[in-house]
Amino acid sequence: MKAAIFHARRDIVIEDVPEPELRPGAVAIDVAWCGICGTDLHEYLEGPIFISPAGHPHPLTHETAPVTMGHEFSGTVTALGAGVTDLAVGDNVVVEPYFVCGTCAPCQAGNYNLCTSMGFIGLAGGGGGLSEKVVVDRRWVHPIGDIPLDQAALIEPLSVGHHAYTRSGAKAGDVAFVAGAGPIGLLLAAVLKAEGLTVIISELSEARKEMARSTGVADHVLDPGTEDVVARVRELTDGAGADVCFECSSVNAALDQLFDAVRPAGVIVVVSIWGHPASIDMQRLVLKEIDLRGTIAYVRDHPATIDLVRTGKVDLTPFITARISLENLVDQGIHTLIDHNDTAVKILVHP
Repeated sequence: MKAAIFHARRDIVIEDVPEPELRPGAVAIDVAWCGICGTDLHEYLEGPIFISPAGHPHPLTHETAPVTMGHEFSGTVTALGAGVTDLAVGDNVVVEPYFVCGTCAPCQAGNYNLCTSMGFIGLAGGGGGLSEKVVVDRRWVHPIGDIPLDQAALIEPLSVGHHAYTRSGAKAGDVAFVAGAGPIGLLLAAVLKAEGLTVIISELSEARKEMARSTGVADHVLDPGTEDVVARVRELTDGAGADVCFECSSVNAALDQLFDAVRPAGVIVVVSIWGHPASIDMQRLVLKEIDLRGTIAYVRDHPATIDLVRTGKVDLTPFITARISLENLVDQGIHTLIDHNDTAVKILVHP
């Protein structure tokens, strides 16, 4: 079968590889669509990062580069391993793409997203969604009912947004301020709107601002390049400030604005992955009793996220900006997202 194989930085090749073998307790899936994630771009440009380099195998998969890529994928069940009785051949599914140890303190506490040995399918090994077929342990396979398979490929990044929302403790009626309207910022905003929050987004890119407006995920779209964002947030909240703020840009200036835009005793959630250290004015955090929280991936978020899409509370179709074949992954997919990231939100690959 065909698969996208990461060998080294700027070296991803479409190759013929053996089909994965079904094992007890696992599910065989024909991949329908796989999204290209920002993590995949970082691996291409700067990797290996999450991918284990040669000589340093991942502690759970024992794999190193080269590995098959892709962790945002949907597909159809084609076979069930021994002991799997609650799915059927023909079911459409998505995958929560984890490897976890199950024995470390976070796993034992139920926080498997914080597993000390955690890895992702499509990065740590185990095959990946940028291939024709994959075999995944039943635990991580979620049926999606009649959700279209192209939309379903966005459930994984939507679950990132859902987990950030859950971490924030926000509730219907609150005002949320989201700094950054990249793919995760937009999908997070979609979750917030579906959960009954008023959403304010700050973004420089004209194309991303228009995406926030046209999809209806934001009630107010601000431009930090042309207006005083903090003043506008205060104006829109009758001087109180936002109840909860989300950092989705990994830009220090945007993070600084959140400390001024959030209300006293409000919550700031850092969603983006930072490739560099950030600076924080601790006096502002202390004097306003701000609650600063991190969030990573998802934990038990997929069922609720799937329900948001299944019930029509979130429409993922507008966020799909291109559909390409596996053979065009690098030139039409990865390079487009690197060179034109202001206009491309989510590119889907059909293996």
